[in-house]
Amino acid sequence: MNLLELEGIRKSFPSPSGGRISILDGVDLSLSEGEIVSIVGRSGSGKSTLLSIAALLSRPDEGCIRYSGRDVSSLDERGTAALRAASMGFVFQSSLLLSDFSAEENIAMPLMIQGMKRQEALHEAARYLELVGLSDRRKHRSAALSGGERQRVAIARAIAGNPLVIFADEPTGSLDEKSAAAIETILLDAVRSTGHSLLFVTHDLDFAAKADRRLELMEGVLCDA
Repeated sequence: MNLLELEGIRKSFPSPSGGRISILDGVDLSLSEGEIVSIVGRSGSGKSTLLSIAALLSRPDEGCIRYSGRDVSSLDERGTAALRAASMGFVFQSSLLLSDFSAEENIAMPLMIQGMKRQEALHEAARYLELVGLSDRRKHRSAALSGGERQRVAIARAIAGNPLVIFADEPTGSLDEKSAAAIETILLDAVRSTGHSLLFVTHDLDFAAKADRRLELMEGVLCDA
């Protein structure tokens, strides 16, 4: 069953000359339950724009978005926020951790916002930090962690809410080669071990090739890579 379906997605932006620049020109995309799909493409091709639309962080000019068969294209801001909180996890190029919070608190906070009691949330945080190999750093504030460690926390945070799908936008883009390789393995292993779906954007072709399916965005449309 397709967990996520995008049909005929179009998106353009104003150009300096006063016209419009087409970024996405009728994109179709599907993501099955438990599937890992990567998207590659040249810089400026619209990869991050497409991911943002799929994750309901921005709206297309045209097209249909369905989650679990439900058309969510016309949901209002409250509806999209509720769907993101309940069904989606996110890993960005920057970890976006709260610097004054410990690693486990950064993971527990979203769980508590969703209604989980503090002790249960901290227990869950510890469990997922163990999954990404950071049990010994759980009490450290995020500001004291390395870039790679912060991304591990971000991965644990994304998975801890038990989302249907995780979106990752250049999750290794700010890391050195050694750290990037470690994070690639941790992200893919964590997603596969928990059975989540993953849609990620990367400029790293080797990383992209580790997905179940690799797609390339060219001239506004997706094709098999």
